[in-house]
Parts: sequence; structure tokens; C-alpha cells
Amino acid sequence: MKLYSILFGLGMLLLASCKTDGANQVSEEGENNASIAFEEMLDDYYEEDLKLNPLKATMAGDNRYNNHFPNSLSDEHQSALKAYFSKYLEEAKSFKNEDLKDGEQLSKAILLWECEINLARLNYREDLRPIDQMWSVNLMVGQLASGASAQPFNTVEDYNNWLERLDGYLEWMATAEDKMRAGIELGYVLPKSLIKKVLPQLEALTVEDLDQHLFYSPIKDFPDGFSDVDRESLKAAFGSMISDKIIPAYKSLYDFMSTEYLAAGRTSSGISDIPNGKEYYKHQIKTYTTTNMTADEIHQLGLDEVARISAEMEKVKEEVGFEGDLKSFFDFVRTNKELMPFTEPQQVLDNFNAIHERMKPQLTKLFDLKPKTPFEVRRTEAFREKSASAEYNPGSLDGTRPGIFYTPIPDATKYNTYSDESLFLHEAIPGHHYQISLTQENEEMPKFRKTLWYSGYGEGWALYTESLGKELGLYTDPYQYFGMLGAEMHRAIRLVVDTGIHSKGWSREKAIEYSLENEAESEASIISEIERYMANPGQALSYKIGQLKIRELRNRSQEALGEAFDIRKFHNQVLETGCVPLALLENKIDNWIAANQ
Repeated sequence: MKLYSILFGLGMLLLASCKTDGANQVSEEGENNASIAFEEMLDDYYEEDLKLNPLKATMAGDNRYNNHFPNSLSDEHQSALKAYFSKYLEEAKSFKNEDLKDGEQLSKAILLWECEINLARLNYREDLRPIDQMWSVNLMVGQLASGASAQPFNTVEDYNNWLERLDGYLEWMATAEDKMRAGIELGYVLPKSLIKKVLPQLEALTVEDLDQHLFYSPIKDFPDGFSDVDRESLKAAFGSMISDKIIPAYKSLYDFMSTEYLAAGRTSSGISDIPNGKEYYKHQIKTYTTTNMTADEIHQLGLDEVARISAEMEKVKEEVGFEGDLKSFFDFVRTNKELMPFTEPQQVLDNFNAIHERMKPQLTKLFDLKPKTPFEVRRTEAFREKSASAEYNPGSLDGTRPGIFYTPIPDATKYNTYSDESLFLHEAIPGHHYQISLTQENEEMPKFRKTLWYSGYGEGWALYTESLGKELGLYTDPYQYFGMLGAEMHRAIRLVVDTGIHSKGWSREKAIEYSLENEAESEASIISEIERYMANPGQALSYKIGQLKIRELRNRSQEALGEAFDIRKFHNQVLETGCVPLALLENKIDNWIAANQ
């Protein structure tokens, strides 16, 4: 930074004494020096981020820290995070916009947002609520332990890295128990209904039969080329780790959460009932929507969207000739055996792959960029399947690990297909797979932006892509179109129930009943969803807020550009930025419109 200041000062002196051509040359050199310093700062930010968050590095395909598992719950780690974000907040502010190129100005704005929102997050005691049924670190570790996720098991070193990483994870587990005890004393506890959903997840990992234990999975799938000596050594090491450390740790955590913690669990549903909960929810709204909208504004928007989508649903009900009210039609769709044609989990996966094949010919009409990263559909792992939603896990930055669409199939005979087309568009193609893979493959983008996640943009894009089904040759079946409306309704309901639970005193039961009244999801699915919102306040708001903003920007672009509007170019503009706060995306699209009018 000092070097840049000196060089810039020298440039100003030369500027005063040189001719015009020389002035331009010095100015360009000043800009180049600023750009170099700025890029170095971004690289430093990214590298320090990976050291602080080695699981993030592994998920990105960077294997340098595969043996590390920092105790993110420790006071030392929290202090390190605060110092990290404070440092780069000040460094980013020191760069003047006029010295940076347009893309660098965008990166600066994103970095400022990232530092500020994370510093604000550290003011709230999330460390006292470290485990829930859907979002917590222990669930990610279970995925890695399966041997079929981002943690590599290709060499003997890989296996030993994982064992070393597990030692760090065991420390985290012990600290989690201590933190939850402190949470009981200070009033930071989960609702009882969520604790009850965590218990079977923990209990599943106390099984003593190694062949049945998830963490033993890599031993049952050695790569070719391992020597007999290495195989036997690793079998012994994994057996000892699981039997002597992992199982006792899970038993301890299970015993604590099933007794002392469950007894202390909240009977209330909303986050406003923990200390400073109302302010925390405001922070969560800003984090996940990347807007300054209030809970009341979002609640009313949700009510309006529910009414609009209900009217569209009535049209489908009439089209298929169903007699009865909309709620009865929901029940009919939920229980229609013709929409549950499968007997085996593989048939569910095959159906998603068939959807992909049907839409492939139409994709080039809407997109002229296609990810190079491979893509797969997989069944959600059994240990978390009962409480999981369908989800997308990104591929590695280098494209060697595929992007994976996970779908839970607890019972294939009860799997209802009516929303499969919209679900595939959202979680897979052209939803999260296009959006994340194209970001990761963009060689012009700074590394730190390739792994950022802003839910308002990311989930907003994915929900927006659900509306592209007819343009992609899907939704020819009215039930599949109803599934799209149902998925959109589901996200509109989220605006109502999330704000209802966390800012208006709604109970879990009231939120469940509201959802049952207004959508066709099964009661079991709705219960799982409501409890998801309880575990992570505000996250559920991001989908609809982002979708509406992207749809608004598309309409604005079409109206302004008329016949010059190209949907593929619009999609490029949205996707090429990677994840950004919605205000920055809107500014970018407005500048694109102005440049093309």
C-alpha cells in the first residue's frame, strides 16, 4: 500500500510537468500500479480465507488443507475472523474507485459487502447454537466421510489426511457440546422440535458395526494400486479412529442432546425469543436477501404473491377438469397414485436424467454459454435423507469433480413426480449448475469471487430458471406446470411463514397449517420445511426476493432494448458476474442497457 502511494505521488508530479502524451502514459501507469496492488490484495484475501476455512478449500477442489479442521467455535478462531475481515475492510477502502477498472470496482464493492456483513455476524452468538438438523458442520462432515464427496480418497496420503482432519473435528464436537451448555445458561437454545430431528442423525453414527458405519465407507472402496500393507494399516487406523474416538464422541453428544439439552429446548419457534433475536433477524434478512427490506414489507409481498399464484393454480385445476376447491386439488395432487409411478430409487434418478435429455435441444436458444464441469444426479445419503431437501453441491474449481444434484428418496413408492421438471431446472440445469460452474470457470474473475455465495442472487437465479420451462420444451403436462406453480408458491409462502415465525410470533403449528392451506406439498415435507426455516432464519426469503428482481431486470431490458434484446446476452450479463448482492446486479444491468440503447 505504501509503495502504491509513493508511485501515485510521483505520477502526480510528473503529470504536472509532462506533455499530454506523457501525462496519459503516467496516468495509465498509475492505474496499472493500482490494479496490480488491488489484485494482490484480492489474492491475499482469498488465500487467508482458505487457511481460515479449509473445508471451503476442499469443497473448491484445493487439496492443500485436506488434513486441517479448525475449531471454528473457539474464541481464538472467532477473534481471527474478526481481525481478518477488519483488516481487509480497511485495505479495500484505501483503494479509490477512480484508480480501478470497472470490474475491479465491482470486486471492491463485493469485498466491502463481504467484510461488513461478516463483521456484523460476529456480533451475534451463533457459536452457542452450533448444531441443527440441516445446516450444521457435522452434516457436511458426514458427507465428506462417505468417500463420495469433495474429500479425496485416491492415495494413502488422502486417507491419512482425513484421519488427521477427524482429530480436529473431534475437538469441534467437544466444543459444540460445551457451547450448547453455555447456550442453555444464556438462553441460546434450539426449539425442542428441532432437537428431536437432530437426535436420529447423531444416533445413526453410534452404530458399532464398522461395516455399517458411514465413516468406514472409504475403507470399503480402496482405489486400485494400494498395497496389502497399506490396506491393512489403513483398516486398522480407521477402525481405531471410529471405534475409539468417533463413536464415543457421537454417543456423548447424543446423550447430552437427548437429555439435558432437550429438556432445556425452547417451546417457542421464532428466533426473536433468543437474546437480541429481533436484531439478529434483521441481520439475517440483510444477509440472505442482500436488501434493506423489512420483515413487514417481505410479509406483505409474500401475501400478495400467494394470492397471484393461487389464481394461476385455479386455471390449471380447471384445465384438468377437477371439481372442487383449490385445497381439495392440493390433496388430490399429493395423493394421486398416477403421480407416484416408481418402485425403486434408481427410477427417480432416471426420470431426472430423462428431463435433462428432453430440454437439451432448447438450451442453446436461451444460453450461448455451457459449463465444462460435468454433472451428475445422485441419491441423498441415507444418514441424512429423512430430513434433507433436494440440493446441489458444486463441482471443484478445476472441473475434475462434477456438480452433483442430490435428491432424497426415503421411499420410492411414495415419491411424487409432479414437481420434478421445475426441481431439475432449479437445482441442476440451468439453475445452480450453470450459475455456479460458469462462475468457477470464468478465468477473468478474481478467485475470491468464485466461491462466494449470496443467496438472494444464487437462489433467485435458480427460482427464475424454473419459469423458463416452457421455453425449454418442458411443462407440456399440466401437472408439471402445476408443479412449477407449486414450487413458486412454496417460495412465496416462505416469505409469509419465515417472517411470521421470526417477527410476528407465529408458532411452528400455525406456519404448518398456513402452508397446508396454500400448497400441494405433503404434510411431512411441509413440517421438514418449516423446521428448516426455524433452524436458519431468513434463508428462505432469498429465493423469491432474488427471482422477482431478476424477472424485473429482464422485463426492464426487453422494454428498453426492444428488438435488440437478446435473451442469451441478458443471461450472460446476469451469470458472468458470479454471485453478487442484488443492488450491484441491478446497477450492472442498468449500465448494460444504457450501453446498448
